[in-house]
Amino acid sequence: MGSRSAPSSAAARERDEQVAGRSAYRAVIERLSKASVDKHWEPYRDIPWDDPEFAVDPADPRWELPEVDKLGGHPWYRSRPPEVRAAIGLWRVATAMKVGLQFENLLKRGLLNYAYRLPNGSPEFRYVYHETIEEGHHGMMFQEFVNRTGLPIRGMPGPLSLIAQVAPWIPLISTELFFVFVLGGEDPIDHVQRKVLKDGRAHHPLEETIMRIHIAEEARHISFARHYLRNRVPRMPAYRRLLLGIISPVILGVMARIMLSPPGPMIRRFRIPAHVVAEVYLRNPAAKQEIRDSVSRTRELCTEIGLINPVTRRIWRAMGI
Repeated sequence: MGSRSAPSSAAARERDEQVAGRSAYRAVIERLSKASVDKHWEPYRDIPWDDPEFAVDPADPRWELPEVDKLGGHPWYRSRPPEVRAAIGLWRVATAMKVGLQFENLLKRGLLNYAYRLPNGSPEFRYVYHETIEEGHHGMMFQEFVNRTGLPIRGMPGPLSLIAQVAPWIPLISTELFFVFVLGGEDPIDHVQRKVLKDGRAHHPLEETIMRIHIAEEARHISFARHYLRNRVPRMPAYRRLLLGIISPVILGVMARIMLSPPGPMIRRFRIPAHVVAEVYLRNPAAKQEIRDSVSRTRELCTEIGLINPVTRRIWRAMGI
């Protein structure tokens, strides 16, 4: 039975294990499946949406941008009236949740495509369905949050959203590539949410509750993707491993920027000057480092499983990660 309240602190990451053989790998997947039964949350049972303390007030100063978003420290932003700073921060949070639910929509379809072809007795089948259910809950709580802001949030840019529709079909080509895509979306969000919860600031209880639930369950999802790649990639033919090594940094670099870049509608709505956007997000060494840091764990995994070599390392550098 799931918990009736969100985790009291940022959940620990699932432990990485060296899976030397199929039996060890199977034990990890079964442990993750059991954890999904023992500790899970449901958005309309475990979040008190109608509690007055959880009401969304666009002028609430707790919406102001956190340190992880470099715009928050820029003189232009600091010179705005408090209610405008809060409104910009709320737009940023709502956009992150909308992009998150859109990504998880693609992820669920890809997971089901992958599960469709699994043989009877596969331990991955049960876990994939646990994860699909949890991602469905995340999508509901993200959309409910967006609805309660009353903001016209679109999420992914239209052309990118159209291109992203191919993602659910990646498992038909390469399940390994699909799970690199999974980490490309989940790791940056996990990185940012953990930093926000540890920044020492007062957070809106609705945002904090959603983040804590998301972090706790995504820890399992990230762990599954990492163990899957650790188990499968070293056994791939050399030419397929090389192709995966070439495309992985491209996917990770693009996904990190999608998850961390400022939304265009927010820039236009609040008339953020182009030079401010450039100073904060394009030419700011700290912002570039944030992108690199957001994929650091996946980069370490790719090194471990042989996807980074003298040839592919140049692509990682070109992608700025």
